[in-house]
Amino acid sequence: MIPLALADLPPGRLETAPRAEEITGVKIDSRLVEPGDLFVAVGRGVEFLQDARARGAAATLVPDDAFAAMAALGAAVRDRSSARIVGITGSMGKTGTKDILAALCRLNARVVAAEASFNNELGVPLTLCRLEPDTEVCILELAMRGFGQIAELCASARPEIGAITNIGPVHLELVGDVEGVRRAKAELLEALPPGGTAVVPEDFPVERDDIRVVRVGVPEVVVEDGRTFLGGVSFGFTARHQAANAAVALAVLDALGLPRPARLDVEFSRWRGEELPLPGGGLLVNDCYNANPVSMRAALQLLADRAEGRRRVAILGDMAELGPAGPSYHREVGAAAAELGVDVLVAIGPLARGYLDGAQGVATVRWTPSLEEGLAAVGEVVAPGDCVLVKASRAMGLEVVVDMLAGVTA
Repeated sequence: MIPLALADLPPGRLETAPRAEEITGVKIDSRLVEPGDLFVAVGRGVEFLQDARARGAAATLVPDDAFAAMAALGAAVRDRSSARIVGITGSMGKTGTKDILAALCRLNARVVAAEASFNNELGVPLTLCRLEPDTEVCILELAMRGFGQIAELCASARPEIGAITNIGPVHLELVGDVEGVRRAKAELLEALPPGGTAVVPEDFPVERDDIRVVRVGVPEVVVEDGRTFLGGVSFGFTARHQAANAAVALAVLDALGLPRPARLDVEFSRWRGEELPLPGGGLLVNDCYNANPVSMRAALQLLADRAEGRRRVAILGDMAELGPAGPSYHREVGAAAAELGVDVLVAIGPLARGYLDGAQGVATVRWTPSLEEGLAAVGEVVAPGDCVLVKASRAMGLEVVVDMLAGVTA
């Protein structure tokens, strides 16, 4: 991290190590603290101050306002950096696009990119606080749960390039409708400086005339021998939704002025289309990090594409934060499962009952209101040789289903 003097830290109860004059890192998990770090006690972090000091923290801070303190730290490091900042948001594909873009940029530039889904009031500042003096590109993932949140993240990050992957029905309880989603995501474009670049879907309205606008449509893709060929690049994946993410990443790469490689393999973040072998030649597609109606259909399409003659089993949990339209969206996903040839559907959670209402034609359907009952149902219906998809909103915790199927023990 670009060092910060202790005098530049935000307000709060600050305790410093002997002879410490600056900090060279910021952590909110005491287990990750290294010598020279500032440990910021967020929430129950006050219980781990001694642990942080024992691990060599240069200072510990109990902030007056945790979110404000983290934003100030991120902004302070960003102010001292000459890196070009890229912000990525969208209803789905943020993390996949970030992963692809980071892999593209690292071939020719020194890059800092958000880890996993570090995309909120804590994650974005933590990413900014990893900037080094020689960092050339910083790639941020920006999430929102309501209006004003992306604007707040951008206030400290000050992105030069903003990419919106797509717009769909997510967080509707907080923004009302899909138009509300568009308005919330557009806060990223409003935050760009004059002369900045916006990478947006073909039909996304942009009201500013002082920024460059790059529109990304449905990409022309060739899938062959387990690779996707797009824009002159051979990518080491076959998922259709990742091809759409790659098209956005390539547009940002061009905006940065970095060259396109001939070939690229990408290591994606956990629980986003991970593929694991199952007994009898089966395959498990672990996409349980989160879910909305758009990403559910994309995952079901991936299941269909990867089945290759195997029985198609979809284990789907609730999609959260859809508001009054939630039941209809669950029915639509059930209908998509039937349309895409799902053979077995296991629905887990109170809202997931709606999948069955739309899943006419699926040969075997099961619904359970709880995860515990869902585990039992999965154990009864999944057979050796199946191709299995597991997906739900994060709150459902369906990774335990993945662990059970993959034979993972604690």
